[in-house]
Amino acid sequence: MTLADNLQLKLASPTTAEFLSLRATAGWQGIAASEAKMSLANSLFHVVIYDDSVLVGMGRVIGDGAMYFYIQDVVVDPAYQGLGVGAALMAQIESYLSTAANKGATIGLLAAQGKEAFYARYGYLERPNTSLGHGMCKFV
Repeated sequence: MTLADNLQLKLASPTTAEFLSLRATAGWQGIAASEAKMSLANSLFHVVIYDDSVLVGMGRVIGDGAMYFYIQDVVVDPAYQGLGVGAALMAQIESYLSTAANKGATIGLLAAQGKEAFYARYGYLERPNTSLGHGMCKFV
């Protein structure tokens, strides 16, 4: 995946302020800066994309680093959607997971409604299906 010349991909964590700003730009629920900082610090892997010095996309992987991995916060500024930013993020995440997740590991994610086909390109299955029950979550 080739990004436009003005976009720069880095394997690094965004700052807390950048993370909160991108979430707000994407219309995601606000969270406390202290929670965002701790959450970012406890991640296994980060990938970010900047347009000059502005964060326009990010993704990360959380989990135990052995058996369970979870793709989290794949978010792209709406003004940059459809330009390959999400695909570039996922390419880096999949590259990381190809070495970090051994046979038998589970990789999960929650797709935003309407984005399931994007993740299906990378082999992620919708639930329920013939062999798996419903994916479930609990919001506190």
